[in-house]
Amino acid sequence: MSGREVLLRAEGVGKRFGGFVALQDVDLELRAGERLGLIGPNGSGKSTFVNCLSGDFAAHDGRVVLAGQALDGLKPHRRARLGLARTFQLPQPFASLSVLENVRVPLLFGDSPAEATSRAMECLEEVELAGKAARLPRELTQVEQRRLELARAIAPRPRLLIADEAMAGLSHAEVDQILALLRRLNAAGTAVIMIEHIMRAVTEFSERLMVFVAGRKVAEGAPRVVLALPEVEEAYLGRQ
Repeated sequence: MSGREVLLRAEGVGKRFGGFVALQDVDLELRAGERLGLIGPNGSGKSTFVNCLSGDFAAHDGRVVLAGQALDGLKPHRRARLGLARTFQLPQPFASLSVLENVRVPLLFGDSPAEATSRAMECLEEVELAGKAARLPRELTQVEQRRLELARAIAPRPRLLIADEAMAGLSHAEVDQILALLRRLNAAGTAVIMIEHIMRAVTEFSERLMVFVAGRKVAEGAPRVVLALPEVEEAYLGRQ
């Protein structure tokens, strides 16, 4: 991993909501093609952190750099054009557009209509939804809607994909399907940051874990090492 270039660097990221400190002094260095898992109890700051990375929230402190480009002050669509894509906990496709049209939307800003259609179909094939390209999103199952969310995110060929609880509510077999998809994307060169409460999934997938507690990063390292730390056990199980 040490030989890979640094793709994303976050330094001292902080976020407040009124008097509540949601994030404080969070650092991250992510290398190209890396698989990173973010874990922590509910309300620990994981989603707030990735919202600051993606531009959905404006950080109050710190800075974020993607592939040498400072992201400070850039809106989410500008960050997406620089190679940062994300999914959301609750898929929200355009209800009146077909599955194919949903995937074409992020491509129409830079590709011709024909190129956008071709690339959208490639993405649907990748997530095994090509056979439902003409369907409306409401006709899809829950796992298929998760797949559509991923197809929309990867359509512009991002260098970094943030998957925010992409497996929430899925069965064991469906979780394995999404894991296989994320592994294929990663094998093709996309770095992935995964936020997930399904511990089996995040530990199987991640090369490295980063643990949040009360808005702070409390641990970082190889999954087995991190999960054995007393402070991590305490965060999940409480004091024994």
